[in-house]
Amino acid sequence: MKSNRIIAINGESWCHPLTGIERLAIEVTEYLDSLVQPNQVELVVPANARNLPALKNIRIVQLPQEAHFFPKWTQIAFQKYVILHHRVSFDYTNTCPYFVPGIEFIHDLYQKLYPADFTSRRDKLIHFYSCLMCRAIARRAKVIFTVSEYTKQTIVDTYHIPPEKIHVVYSGVSGYDKIEEDKSVFDRLPQLKEKPFYFTIGSLSTRKNLKWIAEHASLFPHEIFAVSGKPLPSVVAPELEKMKSLGNVVMTGYLSDGEVKAMHRACKAFIMPSYFEGFGLPPLEALSCGAQIIISDRTSLPEIYGKCAHYINPDEANVDLDALLAEPVESAWSLLEKYTLKHTAERIFDVLKEKNML
Repeated sequence: MKSNRIIAINGESWCHPLTGIERLAIEVTEYLDSLVQPNQVELVVPANARNLPALKNIRIVQLPQEAHFFPKWTQIAFQKYVILHHRVSFDYTNTCPYFVPGIEFIHDLYQKLYPADFTSRRDKLIHFYSCLMCRAIARRAKVIFTVSEYTKQTIVDTYHIPPEKIHVVYSGVSGYDKIEEDKSVFDRLPQLKEKPFYFTIGSLSTRKNLKWIAEHASLFPHEIFAVSGKPLPSVVAPELEKMKSLGNVVMTGYLSDGEVKAMHRACKAFIMPSYFEGFGLPPLEALSCGAQIIISDRTSLPEIYGKCAHYINPDEANVDLDALLAEPVESAWSLLEKYTLKHTAERIFDVLKEKNML
């Protein structure tokens, strides 16, 4: 029997800086708009939402409350709206209205599996809230989406729930070809013009394994590394400070999308030695720009990238990268065709149709 309850998408992503999850939320919603019928889905956004899309079939509801870092928006304003208006919540971001979880994403279980990475009081609060959300989703959500078979299995093993409750809808890149390359980044960072360099980007959190880059750069002082990203509270400070002190590591600071694209196209290879990834989007963006990728052989990464990547052990920094890059890999075109946010939206739509929720 088809559900007559309207799905309410949590629009908090329209208030935050664009990271992988925010891009997924924004682009997938726009693709879903072309698939759903009127009066099936709403986008419920905070008062401080920015750059709202022009949607045809998904109605936008803007509430008077603002959303900031603390989960007040989801747990009070959005949850109240869902309950009072008898909606089914749909959250993209590892969170849910605690008392009425509906259609929910779990991108990974990093906080649950690596509690030792969260050391400060603030980090421990984040860890507690994240674990609370994942448990609520795993136990009580109507539908769970995740972005890799690896993550699906970790959810099943951790929370002992039936695997058929979880649906893999791989993440992806879309519209990256429309971004204009901005080579002015090399005027600001002229040292990157002098020699071929390795490039990495992402949140500078513990799981991104800055330790590997710091150790490798120390062992191979002739190799240049460009490191971009925003430090997070869970960064291991001594590693970050060590990298800043190395003459062959360039901390680029924030880079625009156009600057990132220029770095991808100019780098010797994109490198990501993470010891934990639920999907691992940055290497896919690098591949879309024609870069070679060197990535960790852990968690979801071999599943996602198959034979299109060069792999490293994230615990072993003494690696001959030139020899590694000389090894043959397969073309990335099949990956770029498979992993798109248009396909993500289509898979979500198909699951919700199958579950009679649309």
